[in-house]
Amino acid sequence: MPTPSNDEPLVTPRPAAVPMPVVDATTLEELAEHPGADLPKVGARYIWFMVLAQFGVFMAFITPIAISLAIRVQGLAPGHAEYLGYITGAGALFVMLSSPFMGVWSDRTRTRIGRRRPFMIGGMVVGVISLVWMAVAPSVLLLGVGWVLAQWGWGTVLSNLQISTADRLPESQRGKVGGLTGFATQIAPVFGVVIAQFFTSDALLLFLVPGAVGVVLVTLFVTLVHEDDSRGLPKDQLTLGRLLRKYVYKPSRFPDFSWNWLGRFLFYFGLTLNTTFTAFFFAERLGVTVDKVAGVIAALGGIGVLATTVGAIGGGFLSDRLRRRRVFLVLGGAVMAAGMTTMALSTSLPLLVTGSLVVSVGIGLFAAVDQALLLDVLPEKDTDAGRFMGITGFATSIPQSVAPLVASAILLIGVTGGQKNYTLLFLVAAALVLLGGLVILRIRSVR
Repeated sequence: MPTPSNDEPLVTPRPAAVPMPVVDATTLEELAEHPGADLPKVGARYIWFMVLAQFGVFMAFITPIAISLAIRVQGLAPGHAEYLGYITGAGALFVMLSSPFMGVWSDRTRTRIGRRRPFMIGGMVVGVISLVWMAVAPSVLLLGVGWVLAQWGWGTVLSNLQISTADRLPESQRGKVGGLTGFATQIAPVFGVVIAQFFTSDALLLFLVPGAVGVVLVTLFVTLVHEDDSRGLPKDQLTLGRLLRKYVYKPSRFPDFSWNWLGRFLFYFGLTLNTTFTAFFFAERLGVTVDKVAGVIAALGGIGVLATTVGAIGGGFLSDRLRRRRVFLVLGGAVMAAGMTTMALSTSLPLLVTGSLVVSVGIGLFAAVDQALLLDVLPEKDTDAGRFMGITGFATSIPQSVAPLVASAILLIGVTGGQKNYTLLFLVAAALVLLGGLVILRIRSVR
């Protein structure tokens, strides 16, 4: 969990006293129960261009992870598949460390076209250049540099799209938009892989065709969705020391945000434990070699996208309609835990498939509603939304970095020889995602 700091708000001159509006008890209660309810609803234009833009971003920079990078690594360094892990790990680490800084910078940007759109434009330019770089890179090292730049560029676009939802979405629309964007980001890599298969012999097109989809869809959002001029917003001095303190915060000041952070951390830790060794787990339970389960895993992934979509859209829309978040997150964690437990105790393909699909429904349900809940409890949305969205990123990036190492250790507990304790691994994963849902019950400002 984020560590405490001594970061305190700047002392500013007190404005002249103004008469307070008359607010009755009922209004105060509604505002307390529904933070963000004062924001006006966004129109269909904003929602659908947001969904399309996030789809485009995932097409542009998840497709390389799924297929393009592997093909380039194989061509540049045959027999060294481990280089792919080094490249993707370096990119993830760079983005994790730079995200809060980029968020703070975005918060303090003052331009005619707003705070977020300049970073979407700049990130898109860096992202496209990096895709070309990777396509023509003559060595694995330069390919890795290109991927770091790609993750930084497209990650900046994605983070500012998400920060825009914190700026604009009222509580009543957060679940719906979270469900729709969750659906878009689930299917985007599938489309990306399908398209990339037609260009495997041309490295430039392999990277640029999915990237072009991202450019077109992000450009539509930037040009057709209005953002207010930010030049009139206040701006404080930001020293290096103050910038570094922006990476941490006092959990006691924002307890509900902190509980959400912890719940998300536990959820993604359990999810990463569950997914890291899936292919090896299926091979062990079915008594075949890893290459024999590739088709099963691929088919299951396609069906799993549909299952995840059902959870994401269904949970997102219902959480808005019922004005409830916590119950859906507890349910999402419980559904995932049930699926993981089924997988842990199964020895046949039907049970493995059933457990995996149940997990997919839980993933969609939890992820979509948790995104809405994050916007509900995000501190200082008017001034530091980017900063706190960046800190939230640690809750997913740390598990993705650490959990594979923990999983490797768990697999060796209580076994001898070349055996692996997959049952224990999946049960630990189930316990973590269930706990991640239960932790959300500690949040008090959102029902």
